[in-house]
Amino acid sequence: MKIIIKNTSDQPLYQQIKDQMKDAILSNELKEDELLPSIRSLATDLHVSVLTTKRVYAELEAEGFIITKVGKGSYVASENLELLSESKRLMVESKLTEAWNMARTLGINKEELYSMMDLLFTEENE
Repeated sequence: MKIIIKNTSDQPLYQQIKDQMKDAILSNELKEDELLPSIRSLATDLHVSVLTTKRVYAELEAEGFIITKVGKGSYVASENLELLSESKRLMVESKLTEAWNMARTLGINKEELYSMMDLLFTEENE
C-alpha cells in the first residue's frame, strides 16, 4: 500500500491517510486479516506525527474497517459486506452530489445530466 500525502491539499493529513487506507481496503489491495504497519512505523514512513497516525487508526477502527489486538497490532477487519456496501454507496453518493452541484452551477438541468449519464453508460458497454 502506497500512501501519497499532498501538502497543498485542503484536506488534513490524517484525512488523506485515512481515505487512502479505506480505498485500499475497499479495493481489496489490503486484504481481510492483513497486518497493518504499526502506528509508529506508519508515522515514520510518512514523516507525520504519531498522533496523526493514531487518529487515523482510531477512526478506521471506529468505522469498522480495522481491528486492533492489544500487543499484536492492527489488522484489516474481517469483511463486513453490509459495511463495505454502505461505504461504497456513500462514496458514489458523495461524487454524484458533487457532480449535481457543479451541473447546477453551470446551468445544466436534471434532464441534461441524465442524458450525460446515459451516454457514459452506453459508451462503457461498447
